[in-house]
Amino acid sequence: MSYFRCGRVTFNFPGKNFAAAIPHCRWVTSKSAQDFTCIPGPVSLPFVGNTYLYKLGIYSVFQYHKVLQTLHAKYGPVVREKIGNRTIVHVFDPDDVKTVHSIDGKMPEVPPLQETTQIYRQKRNLSLGLGNTNGEEWYRLRKAVQQMMMRPKEVSHYLPLQDKVAQDLLKKIEKSLDSNNVISNIENIIAKWSMESSGMVCFEKSLGCLDKNETTADRMIKANRDIFILGGILKFALPIFKYIATPKWKKFLEAEDFFYQKATSYVDETVDEINKLVEAGQLKEDQYSFLAYLLSRKDLSRKDVNIITLSLFADGLSTTSPSLVFNLYCLAKNPDAQDRIYKDIMKNLPEDNRITAEAINNFQLLKSAVKETFRLYPIGTETSRIVGKDTILGNYVIPAGTHVDLNQFVHFRSSKYFHNPEEFLPERWLREAQGTAINSAGMHPYLLIPFGHGTRMCAGRRFAEQDLYTSITRILQNYQLELVDPSYNMEQSYQTLLVPKHPMLLRFIRRKQ
Repeated sequence: MSYFRCGRVTFNFPGKNFAAAIPHCRWVTSKSAQDFTCIPGPVSLPFVGNTYLYKLGIYSVFQYHKVLQTLHAKYGPVVREKIGNRTIVHVFDPDDVKTVHSIDGKMPEVPPLQETTQIYRQKRNLSLGLGNTNGEEWYRLRKAVQQMMMRPKEVSHYLPLQDKVAQDLLKKIEKSLDSNNVISNIENIIAKWSMESSGMVCFEKSLGCLDKNETTADRMIKANRDIFILGGILKFALPIFKYIATPKWKKFLEAEDFFYQKATSYVDETVDEINKLVEAGQLKEDQYSFLAYLLSRKDLSRKDVNIITLSLFADGLSTTSPSLVFNLYCLAKNPDAQDRIYKDIMKNLPEDNRITAEAINNFQLLKSAVKETFRLYPIGTETSRIVGKDTILGNYVIPAGTHVDLNQFVHFRSSKYFHNPEEFLPERWLREAQGTAINSAGMHPYLLIPFGHGTRMCAGRRFAEQDLYTSITRILQNYQLELVDPSYNMEQSYQTLLVPKHPMLLRFIRRKQ
């Protein structure tokens, strides 16, 4: 078997003459690249693979991000792990990440975003959605939502709605402050903000998550948290639950059923309202834009519409919500940076106080701060691929069809890639900082890609970013943030994604208007 390599990118073209004409390229053969079985990793036992390490407490599921750091430190840039009968190759080097993405093709194949959710949807005869499908079925769904969810102009249509919810969040914060201007349950409030904002985008109405319907919101937040906690635990368990309804699987089904049924009721109510307006000839062009657009697509079934809407509605609870918590922590922990970002926001905010797409484009320091927070406190541990062809990663031959997890987050606090890696320095991401002392190591383009890369990039990325920018802007415009305990250090817990491990006590000091 022969491959030609240009830099670290490897292709399996037939014939050496092609590579000979290209400088800086070399051939890697089966003689120089090691076999797949040579990839290092922890000792695997028959039937159980490496799950015994999690069962015995040697590895912790809730600290899976630290397990990955341990695997990288002990075994190197490519590691093989076996969970039950599933073999996963962990890739840590951003050059190898680039290699994987270089062979993505038109329809990259991925393992299920959450296998437990995929199984649930199959059992309930639901559409699987974007994150749990591949091939033509994935491409059909992606093509249908691309215009609405991924084009900046289309997403900016929802900016006034998201800003309204950001201002509702301010009212909730003000009501929740104690006599010392402290909020003890900021994580819960932010989760409700996330649901309210997603509901405003999907259904163009208030769900009352921040006021009258807080009890329902609390139940939905708990159900969503259970889905992700149990999904994370079952990911590292023997797949007995696929054949026998174990207690954890039953609890998972209960949480999924409750959340899906409640969210679907919101979809049904909105669809009924749209149909009534259509029948009366009263539906305005810019009314119920998200759902009306999905319903107008002949290539989407009602099942597809439900799941796509559910995904956008629910995903923020597990992604945007902890992201905002991490951002508020970084701002409170770094008052000088917070002050610089506040001044930059006020300098670029229009006189009429509206947050517009143009204003957000000018919030360069704020956008850099959000990116810096993703570096220090990533939401996920990996993006995944099923490699479509034989390739070489870290000098090992990876056969087509192998599940590869891209775990470059282990380098986010490495001095090899970042100057003063433990410091919160938003300026490192500003374009003018490239090549300066703050950014002397240079930025690898495949190192920090929190929403993924290419055609399988997170479909809700622009909505999530817009939510973060508007909420942080409104909070900093009205409050100075301060940690009640200056010595508090944020830690993360793995629950399918990474969330705050402990509650954060945050003081909101009102700014003079």
